Amino acid sequence: MIEEFNPWWIGEEDEDLEEFNKLKYRVFPEWVKKISLKPFSLNFITGLRRVGKTTGMKLLIQNILKNTKNPFSVFYYSCEILENHIDLLEILREYRKLKEGKKIKTSYIFLDEITLLDGWWRAIKFVIDRHWFKNDVLVLSGSSSLTIKQYSETFGGRMGTGKTVKVLPLSFRDLYFLFYNDFLKGKGKEIFEKYLETGGFLAVLNKRLREHELVSLIKTDFKKIERSTELAKDVISSVFSKAPSACSYHSIARDTGVSVNSVREYLEIFRNLFVLLEISYKGLDNRIYPRKEKKFILRDPFIAKSMALWANKEIRKDFLYEWIVQEHLYQKFGEIYYYRNKYEIDCLAGNFKVEVKAGKPHRRYPRNVLVLDEEDLPEFLMRL
Repeated sequence: MIEEFNPWWIGEEDEDLEEFNKLKYRVFPEWVKKISLKPFSLNFITGLRRVGKTTGMKLLIQNILKNTKNPFSVFYYSCEILENHIDLLEILREYRKLKEGKKIKTSYIFLDEITLLDGWWRAIKFVIDRHWFKNDVLVLSGSSSLTIKQYSETFGGRMGTGKTVKVLPLSFRDLYFLFYNDFLKGKGKEIFEKYLETGGFLAVLNKRLREHELVSLIKTDFKKIERSTELAKDVISSVFSKAPSACSYHSIARDTGVSVNSVREYLEIFRNLFVLLEISYKGLDNRIYPRKEKKFILRDPFIAKSMALWANKEIRKDFLYEWIVQEHLYQKFGEIYYYRNKYEIDCLAGNFKVEVKAGKPHRRYPRNVLVLDEEDLPEFLMRL
């Protein structure tokens, strides 16, 4: 059965790559270059479903095959069809036997969507501890960073030269350069309008993904960990109702009729599925106040559209603009906070203090606060 996932063993083309080459809009993802191909390495790729993890893995496989004499040294398997870690162990045992029979010194093993598999980490820990693949490169992908973080201590000292790589939708800048080489204000506005519709999902741009399909995938992830999709919908609905204002866990708990602990758990799941980002309060004294109310943002325009469809909510442009700037600053600086006193600052990140408005502001802000309206957004995001 393993040969079905590895058509290059018999000189055939990979179907995913054939489909990729037919797409109108394509890009070689930069994150692929971060994966360590130096043995021994255990790499993790995490990111939302349909964000391009599988395509990126297949493009990396294509590059490896160009530089290897034995195609059997590259092994790919989709773990979605397996039931548990015992099944995974049998698949790895089968490939190990093939590898030894063909006297392959170094192999490249790709296990796709492994975090959907119950007990996956047990199988990986087992094969590493028994040195089954001590001269090899392992690349594991999953749609949730939660299980990676849960078992990070399990793999402490077992990753070799491996990396953990997060895969996110394209930024506005990345999307713009799919269409134009140089930034022009008029073109920036044109592509920004497109970005509001498609987000950074190439699958959406190529008409291969719709909102209800992303909702279905996220619901599947909740069901896989035996959590209520109805409560998940209620939590997201509450987030939309309060956006773009800060709110407390208690206020969401009141909306949903469940405990604060349950709300925290479901928000954490959304965060680990790369759907939500939580923003804490930061005072002008540079102190972070974790007990103050949080802001919760949807991390991409298409994610926001999909979650709004699920929760039966409208998306207002003012908070969509704010979310976009907050996410881009977070990707740039690895941090994002907000401030509110006599006036509010939506985004504190690095040396930036940014307030985002859908129209012209009705009040004055301190000189060190950059106030952006919708006309300013494309150029700001491009220059970031």
